Amino acid sequence: MAEEVHSPAAEISVTSNGDLEESHEDVFRDPSHSVPGGLNLSESHVSSGNFASTTEGIIESGPFTGSAFQPRSPVAPVAPSSAAASRLARLASDSHAEIQKGTMQGQPLSGPVVLADDLKNPAMEKLDLVRKWSINTYKCTRQILSEKLGRGSRTVDLELEGQIEVLRENKRKYEQVVKLAQTLASQLTQIMQTQRQLGDAFADLSLKSPELHEEFGYNADTQKLLSKNGETLLGAINFFIASVNTLVDKTIEDTMINIKQYETARIEYDAYRTDLEELNLGPRDATTLPKIEHSQQQFQIYREKYEKMRNDVSIKLKFLEENKVKVLHNQLILFHNAIAAYYAGNQQQLEQTLKQFHIKLKMPGGDMPSWLEEH
Repeated sequence: MAEEVHSPAAEISVTSNGDLEESHEDVFRDPSHSVPGGLNLSESHVSSGNFASTTEGIIESGPFTGSAFQPRSPVAPVAPSSAAASRLARLASDSHAEIQKGTMQGQPLSGPVVLADDLKNPAMEKLDLVRKWSINTYKCTRQILSEKLGRGSRTVDLELEGQIEVLRENKRKYEQVVKLAQTLASQLTQIMQTQRQLGDAFADLSLKSPELHEEFGYNADTQKLLSKNGETLLGAINFFIASVNTLVDKTIEDTMINIKQYETARIEYDAYRTDLEELNLGPRDATTLPKIEHSQQQFQIYREKYEKMRNDVSIKLKFLEENKVKVLHNQLILFHNAIAAYYAGNQQQLEQTLKQFHIKLKMPGGDMPSWLEEH
């Protein structure tokens, strides 16, 4: 062990009450104060021969730059022990081992810790959805092009396809009937306005022409009666238009949406069926077998979806047919009876037709009750 070196600068006497002696207090007040032996505090050195020694160490201090006032507190020499050095060495060794272990496992040395099992990355989920959508779109597009070019085969349910085609044709015809009925209602409205104006003109002439008072009066009454009957007929026609429109735009359109979904499911089914058939025609090895198995699973999924949609559309068409017959039966009877009674001049029958179908008339452009509601 190296010999101990004692320096007056390293020894500080402390009184029994914890205060520094006067001589040493002066030393700390004046950084340039020199102690015996020619040692200056601004350039003091305490040497040690061994770090592991219990009483020796190295302390280096530069020029004093602190405040001139120093707190009067006890100061003791720092002397690290061998036990403390051993603990520091052991901690450094353990930390180095943990860093090496984390590096070998591919974990980041710093930064936030993310649990991959508990938290999923939304960006990766979206990317996976986009990838699946792209693959499905590519297969379906290829299937559609193949069918249009006559190269690909398609699954056809003859009975169901026939019912769908009839429904589409009937939908077009019903829409045409609605347009014609709307044209008739528009023309009838113009005729009613003309008859009303003509009746007012006859009534005015009846008052101003005493010699033709009765003749003008008869014509005024006739035109007003025709205008009122026209209002009744217009109410029946508008009710017919609204009912058929509801059938076409709501009931049939809802079934058409299901039919579009069924056709999409059929295209997907045929696309994955074709893909599976192409894989089965190729060689079977360690590379293709997983692809064939995956294609078989996808084919089964879309097959079940296609069969479910086909059953749903069949049930929809059945209920639609029953509802369509019921609605059109009542509306066609209403339209026929109203038109026949109007052109026959049978006002009582025309009014009875509206009461039969619970139709209430409103005056155009106002909330006043019609002449039918007043009576």
